[in-house]
Amino acid sequence: MEKGVICLIINYMFNENLYAPIEKVNFELFEQKQIELFIKREDLIHPFIAGNKWRKLTYILQDASSKNKKHLVTFGGAYSNHLLAVACAGAKYHFTTTGFVRGEELSNHMLGLCRWFGMNLIFVDRESYRNKSEIFDTYFSNNNNAYFIEEGGAGELGAKGCREILKDIENEYSHVFCSVGTGCTIEGLIGYANEHKLKARIEGIVVLKGGDFLQKQIEEKNFNQANWRIHQGFHEGGYAKTSPELLAFIQHFASQTGILIDQVYEGKMMKAIFSLAEENYFKKGSKILAIHCGGTLGMLSVVK
Repeated sequence: MEKGVICLIINYMFNENLYAPIEKVNFELFEQKQIELFIKREDLIHPFIAGNKWRKLTYILQDASSKNKKHLVTFGGAYSNHLLAVACAGAKYHFTTTGFVRGEELSNHMLGLCRWFGMNLIFVDRESYRNKSEIFDTYFSNNNNAYFIEEGGAGELGAKGCREILKDIENEYSHVFCSVGTGCTIEGLIGYANEHKLKARIEGIVVLKGGDFLQKQIEEKNFNQANWRIHQGFHEGGYAKTSPELLAFIQHFASQTGILIDQVYEGKMMKAIFSLAEENYFKKGSKILAIHCGGTLGMLSVVK
């Protein structure tokens, strides 16, 4: 890859002026409980490389560029925001991209956009998909240009990028919430909070069923146990599972704030915050910051 392209990636993706404003949202519930809720709009950074996807890919693309890799290879489900982000980033920064898709071959709006951005899609049965390293080796062991990206951008480089979500945030919040899938984003947030001694407790809402492994995964990082917590009871039945109640909540929230949240990640996180407020989880005077990590294009699968 040309040196000028590498510099472009580094300079642009490390731009400190990324547009991710903090907005306060007002609901009667929070007034009654005497607490405040704010949302950091990471979803506004880019229409397709949105939120934590941008953050994760920042260091990943830098690493790929420094190793002169020209072909990004990654993994995801049929409605993966990560696949779309990699496809768009690849087009933007002149990488070839391949996405291995879990499950039977199909077409939808997310995969269609991936193809429009030039990504080659290869569908893999669910059993084979479990061993991503083997899939990569089968197709790309002899391709020195190929660069492996874990599903969701998970890993040390992804977490390193997610640390920057809290960069320059004033130390005034008592709680910082994010949705949790792979655990990469919350690991970055906890790491930043530890390093900079933020008073906020970092709290994650797990969006999948059977997420006990995430607790262990984070504990193994040896963070300060006192300043983080993950909540397992708000997954709505499992990953990508939904309910009429969840969709009704998302619609009400959007109609009152003008902020769209998806049904897989951010809708579950926000609904959990409301539930916790109703249960008096927060002390009076608490200031809560919710990280909107994007994913709103996923709503196109349910909006009618």
